[in-house]
Amino acid sequence: MIITRTPYRMSFFGGGTDYPEHFLKYGGSVLASSINKYCYISCRQLPPFFNHKYRIAYSKIETTRSVDKIKHPAVRGVLNYLDISDGIEVQHHGDLPARSGLGSSSSFTAGLLHSLHALNGKMISKYDLAMQTIDVEQNVIGEKVGSQDQVMASIGGLNHIIFSEEGDITVKPVVMSSDKRNWLNDHLLMFFSGVSRNSQDITTQKIKCIKSKPSEVISLGDYVNQSLSILNSDACVSEFGRLLHEAWTIKRSISRSISTNLIDNIYETARENGALGGKLMGAGGGGFMVFFAAPNKHKKIIEALSKLVHVPFRFENGGSTVCVYEPNGL
Repeated sequence: MIITRTPYRMSFFGGGTDYPEHFLKYGGSVLASSINKYCYISCRQLPPFFNHKYRIAYSKIETTRSVDKIKHPAVRGVLNYLDISDGIEVQHHGDLPARSGLGSSSSFTAGLLHSLHALNGKMISKYDLAMQTIDVEQNVIGEKVGSQDQVMASIGGLNHIIFSEEGDITVKPVVMSSDKRNWLNDHLLMFFSGVSRNSQDITTQKIKCIKSKPSEVISLGDYVNQSLSILNSDACVSEFGRLLHEAWTIKRSISRSISTNLIDNIYETARENGALGGKLMGAGGGGFMVFFAAPNKHKKIIEALSKLVHVPFRFENGGSTVCVYEPNGL
């Protein structure tokens, strides 16, 4: 049995510029961090004693004798991508709900690829894992997704990701003192809005807006350099919160599907109680929200948003890892 642990991610600035529809024309740039909330994937070779050849357990349980009859698109896509014909059992567990804006789909795909490579006795670099995850999601499954989630799930850490017009992806770890990194983490609060959404529906509309409003999307990428200047200097990190507010205002204007009345009310309530800025994670419409506020304001904000689930978190550096390796065990 192989078990992988793959983190979810928190994107701060530049979301939207990581879509091929944008960066292949204009380039792109993202600042994001993986967090200590994880997707766990276990894989094992299925003994030939059953009527089924494949057993997939997630929110549903599938049993079938044909890869092409597997309903879960990522599992079906990955098994075809790796040309796996042996019987396989796959199980998924996650710390947080799916379709919530933290890159859970890419964490699942990266974790599954990592598990199956390990089951076949192969080591894969974190960068190659990221590129394979992008290939599976964008080209095999055919999902309309960006390219940051796969990188963050595979590599982990607090990173500046650069997307070139030639299609190259460069990952630069953000170098800063541990005190400043902890200070930034200590100023962030995360809440679940209570609403999961179909990111593909929102993303389809978002891509249309990305194509029609390139200047607004480019401006979102400009905030990456401003935020890096804050993190790499002696500037007050509180400016990070101000930038989050400005960037969220622009992102919200790109498409009406990004925010809702509920999201707007949550955001304004947090601001009224001490948050300097914040944003909705992911494509929009629901999921998790993150706010930047001085630690002495956190209690007030949590009380004001008491109907929501507050989720404490820390940044992490590991990316996707194999935490159980017993390739010959059942």
